[in-house]
Amino acid sequence: MTGIILKNYMEEIVFSVIDDVLKDMDICRCERCKMDIIAISLNNLPSKYVVTERGELYSKVNLFKMQVEVDVITEITKAAMIVKRNPNH
Repeated sequence: MTGIILKNYMEEIVFSVIDDVLKDMDICRCERCKMDIIAISLNNLPSKYVVTERGELYSKVNLFKMQVEVDVITEITKAAMIVKRNPNH
């Protein structure tokens, strides 16, 4: 296949906002804790898979991000509290 990808929008959105959400929280930001937070968040958010051309993904993510940002921020915050209580590093 040339240039066509299957992608979960939620993954892109979580990765795009994680640093902003965690910046004001008193939590470890090591790579392991951050990835644990991302994994927990994605497990609690609905998957939104799309088939798209590589170049189209960024613009579509930005449009979709505004619609679900509150849900994503809520799940990241909840996941951060879980990881803070039980860090794996």
